[in-house]
Amino acid sequence: MKALIIDDERLARKELASLLEKFEGIEVVGEAANADEAEERIAELKPDLLFLDINMPGRDGFQLLESLERAPLVIFITAYDEHALHAFQVNAMDYLMKPIDPTRLEAAISKLPKLKDSDVPERQILGLEDQIFLKDGEKCWFVGLKDVRLFESEGNYVRVRFGDQKPLVLRSLNKLEEKLDPHVFFRANRKHIVNLRYAEKIDPWFSGGLNVTLKTGEIVEVSRRQAARFKELMSL
Repeated sequence: MKALIIDDERLARKELASLLEKFEGIEVVGEAANADEAEERIAELKPDLLFLDINMPGRDGFQLLESLERAPLVIFITAYDEHALHAFQVNAMDYLMKPIDPTRLEAAISKLPKLKDSDVPERQILGLEDQIFLKDGEKCWFVGLKDVRLFESEGNYVRVRFGDQKPLVLRSLNKLEEKLDPHVFFRANRKHIVNLRYAEKIDPWFSGGLNVTLKTGEIVEVSRRQAARFKELMSL
């Protein structure tokens, strides 16, 4: 598993890299001292795991995650207690306090799932097995795309519906559509992208359009322009 250490303290990065040497399944492929540098390293090195400091000069760890199209696994590292609850709210793999206790580090690493072979080239399209990071106010989530049933445009924002949550995030629906698997996430109309796995019932609608009822009971209109492709994808 390829890991990237992101911390503005050089000694903290070196200490963690040294502690990680004993773990055969973890390969530290690089370091970064701030969010801008980390964003470049992530694009270049494509790590599976981030050891991420929350408080850094400029953008913090949460703002870095917001900028990523695909969220790797994350273990937060920080010296500040007040972030502990916040980190657990975002469903990170774990949370380590500085200075790092080797026993706690071992426990955190033991929670990591087995991933696909890191030598497989990164896909350009996001699939159901990928996760994204969302932040709405003080609430944050790591969300598997398989759990997202609907993306809904609201001006310059997108409302993401999963479970009983519906955060509003600053993203473009058009840009999002470019990164999603079109065989799973279907652009039903100008305002909605729907996860076809959640479609339960399909009814004809005005002017050759369709109404799709999701397993949650929500109804999404498929425009006349998109209806033929929808029927094709659903083998109707």
